[in-house]
Amino acid sequence: MPKMKTKSSAKKRFKISATGKVIGGQAGKQHGMIKRSNKFLRNARGTTALSAPDAKIIKGFMPYDR
Repeated sequence: MPKMKTKSSAKKRFKISATGKVIGGQAGKQHGMIKRSNKFLRNARGTTALSAPDAKIIKGFMPYDR
């Protein structure tokens, strides 16, 4: 049986933490900052753990990560 391939888009955007959670960037930070509140921009810094349904999808794209 051949090896499964990892989705290139997923490996560039997400990583799996040591406890098995999927870590990704905060949503809503690509463009349009002028219309967003300063509170939103402060809270959207860095990365966050994905919700369980989203994490399940991403783990399917990355079969060999932990």
